[in-house]
Amino acid sequence: MLDKIKQYIEETGKFKAENAEKLEEFRIHWLGRKGVLKSLFEDFKNVPNEMKKDVGQAVNTLRNQLEQIVENQKDSFSTATSVAFEDYTRPTGFDKGSKHPVSVVRREILEIFSHIGFKVAEGPEIEDDWHVFSGLNFPPEHPARDMQDTFFIERDPDILLRTHTSSVQVRAMKENQPPIRIVMPGRVFRNEAISSRSHCIFHQIEGLYIDEGVSFADLKQTLMFFAKEFFGKSKIRLRPSYFPFTEPSAEVDVYWGLNSETDYRITKGTGWLEILGCGMVDPNVLASSNIDPEKYSGFAFGMGIERIAMLRYQIDDIRLLFENDVRFLNQFQSI
Repeated sequence: MLDKIKQYIEETGKFKAENAEKLEEFRIHWLGRKGVLKSLFEDFKNVPNEMKKDVGQAVNTLRNQLEQIVENQKDSFSTATSVAFEDYTRPTGFDKGSKHPVSVVRREILEIFSHIGFKVAEGPEIEDDWHVFSGLNFPPEHPARDMQDTFFIERDPDILLRTHTSSVQVRAMKENQPPIRIVMPGRVFRNEAISSRSHCIFHQIEGLYIDEGVSFADLKQTLMFFAKEFFGKSKIRLRPSYFPFTEPSAEVDVYWGLNSETDYRITKGTGWLEILGCGMVDPNVLASSNIDPEKYSGFAFGMGIERIAMLRYQIDDIRLLFENDVRFLNQFQSI
């Protein structure tokens, strides 16, 4: 048997395949499940013990040589003309994917605020009434609690899908003492209809900063920094508004300008675009989370990512962000 194996080694060492088909025939003949090497291993059990070492080494030498021959020679043949080495598990024919504009905007906003010390905080999407409403100074009669605006869990009216990421603020204030400087991205759920297929899921980013001596001037400077970094615009204005959890409260506009017909259209001829809401954290909100409002103050702000994305990319219809039309999404491949 040892002589036969040596003969095989000498014989196969001279093999040179003419094409891929011949190489595949060689592989099957020698290395296949019913090939010569398989038979040698089966016959090995009948080899006398004193010969097993020499025969075993010879068989391994033959196997290594055969595998090396196949490996070296298959590279010389084009896989385009060789069915034998075609990888049918590899996906082919797919276009390059792209990031969704909402994801792009979300990442950029978080990166901007990380430059001035804000950390990312997250919380559950299924919340209780206290974290979503009561802990944020929403009165019992506030319209946001209405079934038409909020998705409540039927078996437990105290459990609901969060309507804003402000619930994460409450958790952060309950679990940590100031200083607190966080941004909170996430999905929120509203019982609204913007299309027949997408009517309840939106994305928000909110910010919260609580420490000693935090003032409205700090809030304004923070928002000016964001507007400059994201929009390239440093001129903003704050208009008085109302939110249950901040006092005073304001809506923030950025001066977009009136340099083109598009600018006139999206700003309705004013040059100003609303981008977010903000305000100083109401002392009642601090107190309900066991933070001393006499010692600490803070500000909060929040924005809808879809709205910011629409402004950034001049998207006219919010439904385009939800309908997964590849003709729309393909425009963002270069982002």
